[in-house]
Amino acid sequence: MPDDQLQPDSASLPTDTAPAPFRVAAVQTVSGPDVADNLGRAAALIAEAVGQGARLVALPEYFGIMGLKDTDKVAARERDGDGPIQRFLAETAQRHGIWLLGGSVPLESPVEGKVYNASLLYDDRGERVVRYDKIHLFGLELGTEKFSEARTITPGREVKTAASPFGRLGLSICYDVRFPELYRAMGVVDILFVPSAFTATTGRAHWEPLLRARAIENLAWVIAPAQGGSHPNGRETHGHSMIVDPWGKVIAERAREPGVVIAEIDPTYQARMRASLPALEHRTLAGV
Repeated sequence: MPDDQLQPDSASLPTDTAPAPFRVAAVQTVSGPDVADNLGRAAALIAEAVGQGARLVALPEYFGIMGLKDTDKVAARERDGDGPIQRFLAETAQRHGIWLLGGSVPLESPVEGKVYNASLLYDDRGERVVRYDKIHLFGLELGTEKFSEARTITPGREVKTAASPFGRLGLSICYDVRFPELYRAMGVVDILFVPSAFTATTGRAHWEPLLRARAIENLAWVIAPAQGGSHPNGRETHGHSMIVDPWGKVIAERAREPGVVIAEIDPTYQARMRASLPALEHRTLAGV
């Protein structure tokens, strides 16, 4: 029997007490080395998402700066709580009356020559709700492709979630998506963020299956805004920003170039999934 025939019927839950559906957006960018230019382009895309009814909007990793070299983000680092990128996020969230995730912002680290790669979530008043510092740092040596985030980034240590009008939100960044134990450590969450700048090579092979796996095993929505295209530094990012439902179905996607991915989230659909397939209640291994 096909998977879509196994999904619970909509009559399995009462509708009189059901939370109302809401719209979410994943913004795709092709960021460069100029912070002001990147923020201007992000502002236009956020406004487009709001115009389509989005109440929860997520920007990708490095939306504010993808430098010509790795150390450019260190030069653009901001003090926690102040700086042009953080002010942009707070002011934009407040102006539009939305919850806004800044996929990653370079924040000061106590280690010289490094930054924290921090994901920042703001509420509709422009107040910061939670900060998550990327825990898993990407490293790759594959032919001519060589990456080592550990050279310029200090890893975070804490798993972060946040309560919101949209349910409990879990924060992660890019390479984190390869480590399912991170998401298990979050407990039960309703929406997972995976802002990313996947390489074209790894993205083609692994991006979609990893996102779908995290959605399926957590019975959670996944919002994955990505960098997608050719950057001034010569890097090619995979793009394919997408929103995945709790059954693992990709319900919205954009392949390349800047744009907005919109989807409607129905909390009762997730509740039906979890009632029909209570896998989260069936976990038996201690600590996971």
